[in-house]
Amino acid sequence: MAALPLLAIAAGCVPASEAPARPAPFPAASAPVQAPPPSPAEPVRADFALRGSPEQGAMIVGRAPSGTQALTLDGAPVPLAADGGFLIAFDRDAGPSALLVAMLAGGRTVERTLGIAPGSWRIEKINAPYRGSASSDAEFERRRPAELAQIAAARAIPVRSDGWRQAFRWPLTGRLSGFFGSQRVYQGKPGAYHSGTDIAAPAGTPFVAPADGVVTLAAASPFTLEGNLLIVDHGMGLSSAFLHCQRLDVKAGDHVVQGQQLGLVGQTGRATGPHLHWGLKWRDARLDPGKLAGPMRP
Repeated sequence: MAALPLLAIAAGCVPASEAPARPAPFPAASAPVQAPPPSPAEPVRADFALRGSPEQGAMIVGRAPSGTQALTLDGAPVPLAADGGFLIAFDRDAGPSALLVAMLAGGRTVERTLGIAPGSWRIEKINAPYRGSASSDAEFERRRPAELAQIAAARAIPVRSDGWRQAFRWPLTGRLSGFFGSQRVYQGKPGAYHSGTDIAAPAGTPFVAPADGVVTLAAASPFTLEGNLLIVDHGMGLSSAFLHCQRLDVKAGDHVVQGQQLGLVGQTGRATGPHLHWGLKWRDARLDPGKLAGPMRP
């Protein structure tokens, strides 16, 4: 299919990797994924109970077969809750299939091969410098490693939270000005794909927690690309990042609840207008917030 013309948008931010160029409606029309609540009276499960759709940028929650002692996805360990609940997700560039394996007592296994549906992505033209708020390429190269180290350290903090079980909500409502998975071109220089969803809103607009969680990073000063950056971990390796904030109202270590105000929309870092960039990540997989939160409603 022919590539789309470049699309100009009013508020742009940070990317992540290469992208094909097929447009898709946004946000996703499917309902948000919500994990079933724990139930001590649940019958014995001989197979996986899964909720959600295996597709690029999406998340699945489920329960492992009864008696599961360990769980893996493509060979990598997956944490299990006390009730057998778990979370798995698929990167924007995930391959066509993944293997989910439950290890039971006596060496028995239960396997499920998941076919992963491909996503569709846009190309967007952004009138902002590739280096963000850094005054030069040299300054950007000097500052960026320390910023990335802070982000990596925040994502490595172990967190206990059941936020991942909730039906996620949008942190605010507004015009969608940037789309997950789209490739960005910054003043003629191709960048990586856009790692989240942008919601345009006036500077100073409050935004709230999409689900319960624990704050693992509240930037003390603006980062070159992300500006004032906030990261909230929802448990099981799932975290939200909020970029370009004017102000942060929480600090690292705070436990937050769904709907709690976290800060104010701004235009810090690499941004062409006031907006909130909401990014979601499970381990190293970048996810589409619209697939978790569902259609935005006023």
